[in-house]
Amino acid sequence: MDYYTTYKTVLLGQSSVGKSSVADRFVNGNFKEFSSSTIGAAFLVKKLEINSQKIRLEVWDTAGQLRYRSLAPLYYRNAHIALIVYDITDSNSYEAAKNWVNELEHSCDQPLIIAIVGNKVDLDSERKVLTKGVQDYCNENNFIFMEVSAKTSQNIDLLFETISISALKRINSKFRNLDRVFPEVKNNTTNSCC
Repeated sequence: MDYYTTYKTVLLGQSSVGKSSVADRFVNGNFKEFSSSTIGAAFLVKKLEINSQKIRLEVWDTAGQLRYRSLAPLYYRNAHIALIVYDITDSNSYEAAKNWVNELEHSCDQPLIIAIVGNKVDLDSERKVLTKGVQDYCNENNFIFMEVSAKTSQNIDLLFETISISALKRINSKFRNLDRVFPEVKNNTTNSCC
């Protein structure tokens, strides 16, 4: 039987930023132009292999509607990784992402890798959130930052490889040399907790 290192990964963010689309694109390779809102949370699993290390990501896609906000702690409790998603065409969704960071920092009692994810880069002509501002925020807080498109799949696999490598590096010193293989991952872990 193959042994997989399992990481609980939770997607957080405002409604309609594309959390479900990001998760579905990564796990199933699908994109639906129009999809219904998540109720509570959806659970998906994806297995991958990085440098001969087998990883099982348990992906919890949480609902973004305000009425489900009180359920979020049930899903991010004991998580290893949090992907906080915003829509690059909606500055309010970026402010909501920063509020999620604050909630995680105040509610969690174990180390958590945080990635700030700007979705919908296929709509760059409608951009309202500047990349540099988010990159500076993430650098200051030692978060992973990546812009993706669930629609075109741009950077989706790279995002999940990056968070997986960060998780591996955190628990196992033999993976710390992965910076040579994936240099864009360097110094992307966080001291936040959850």
